Amino acid sequence: MKIEIGTTLDEFIIRREKNYPDATGDLSKLLRDIGVAAKLINRSVNKAGLVDILGDNGETNIQGETVQKLDDYSNEVLKNYIANGGQLAGFGSEEEDEVVIINTEEGKNAHYVVLFDPLDGSKNIDINASIGTIFSIYKRTDMEETCSLKDFLQKGTEVVAAGYVIYGSSTMMVYSTGNGVNGFTLDPSIGEFCLSHPEMKMNKKGGHYSVNQANYKLFPENVRRYIDYLVDDLDMGMRYIGSMVGDVHRTLLKGGIFMYPPTTSAPSGKLRLLYEAIPMSFLINQAGGKSSMGNASILEINPTELHQRCPVFMGNKDLIETLETQYPTV
Repeated sequence: MKIEIGTTLDEFIIRREKNYPDATGDLSKLLRDIGVAAKLINRSVNKAGLVDILGDNGETNIQGETVQKLDDYSNEVLKNYIANGGQLAGFGSEEEDEVVIINTEEGKNAHYVVLFDPLDGSKNIDINASIGTIFSIYKRTDMEETCSLKDFLQKGTEVVAAGYVIYGSSTMMVYSTGNGVNGFTLDPSIGEFCLSHPEMKMNKKGGHYSVNQANYKLFPENVRRYIDYLVDDLDMGMRYIGSMVGDVHRTLLKGGIFMYPPTTSAPSGKLRLLYEAIPMSFLINQAGGKSSMGNASILEINPTELHQRCPVFMGNKDLIETLETQYPTV
């Protein structure tokens, strides 16, 4: 049954759940809780400059990066909303050193774990550029055992649901449960996410390439040659915001390719596999695109560390296939 544009996120989730007679409602409740948390984060993002939430808080996270005040706030909001609903056995955050296991009776019996980047692109906060929240949801690997790190170190092929929220000129939540990608725009007049981009599909041709061109000389030779091919042979222009959510959102809507290659200073790449690369790859693939480390699918990587990094290339299938076959990175 076709769901009309303007349908609220809650109604959309409930109606989709009816297609699965065995559904318990836990995943639906979890997605709705993420939507509520996103509204609260959006409210604070929109107040940036009016209250004391700009700048850093003087701390560094496990990545060695300075924690912005809104990073910290967004992390706390997500933790509070998703941890207390009874659907989660545990969660992992880019801002936390270790996973958090929920040891309540409900938590011990819960089937799901969540990984999230509470505020991607937080260095853009002070200049009012697009930022976002990224999340992925997995089922526990073994309900007979206590929830542990291995429940989080799963391949992207095991993702149950993933999505992002982009806080920009409008606020959108884009997500997939493995049956296509749908986008919802926050209507501030009613305080609800409403379906605005049903069944999102990537353009098969065109678009822009998105990369930090300032690092060109630091990229592997094959990546430099590939960028030259995009510019010289395909006449592609560059667009780069500097937040993964913003750049991937544009790539999803307009086509092209987003890249964060390895460099001489970061040979393993910079973006986090579990918090950024896998959930965004899941969405791009669901929308008809493709993702890669440069020589293999991101969704096929076996994670070994919670904060593991990897090179990232995602976008139109033909662009990724050309990269992998003619300009592979090792």
